[in-house]
Amino acid sequence: MLGIHDLGLFVAAGLLLNITPGPDNAYITGRSLQLGWRGGAAAAIGVGCGCLVHVFATAVGLSALLAASSVAFNAIKLIGGAYLCYMGVRMLLSRGETETAGQGSAPTVTLRQVFWQGALTNVLNPKIALFFLAFLPQFVDADAPHKPFAFLLLGVIFVLNGTLWCLGVAAFAAKAAARMRRSGGLMRWLNRGIGALFVTLGIRVALMDAR
Repeated sequence: MLGIHDLGLFVAAGLLLNITPGPDNAYITGRSLQLGWRGGAAAAIGVGCGCLVHVFATAVGLSALLAASSVAFNAIKLIGGAYLCYMGVRMLLSRGETETAGQGSAPTVTLRQVFWQGALTNVLNPKIALFFLAFLPQFVDADAPHKPFAFLLLGVIFVLNGTLWCLGVAAFAAKAAARMRRSGGLMRWLNRGIGALFVTLGIRVALMDAR
């Protein structure tokens, strides 16, 4: 079908890659602890949508252009790194956006913000584009007549499996955090932990090379 081979191996490898602890899982867990299931789900769907952007880019060849152009790669990584550091510093300096949530007030962070933070974290990370560019072609025949559609299908399968896993992580974290969310001090430190994660990821993105 579309020149795709070893689909079972692809699915198994994708699941192993998705369950590997990383910044996405950490972000989703943190938002679940802060905002409950809905916050974690918004983060998981945002992360998935961000990955889909790279899947489409791979399918139409934009990722190949990004890999070939050092100027484009450096521009994207600097923009992405700056954005992540900006978000992280804002959260580090915050006095606790969920501090009043335990007192019955709504948290100042919205589900839309959580979604877009998760999406942009992935969209502005050129390393993800290079990952799909290197990973997807391994499961498509070199003489496949419709390579873009094959890449697109494999990418959607990968992202769908990853999103299902992330939703499971969100549900588990939200259930385990029912008592934790009542502590404003704990939520404040958790918020700062997520901020530190963004700053660290932003620095890594900005300093990485195209290899």
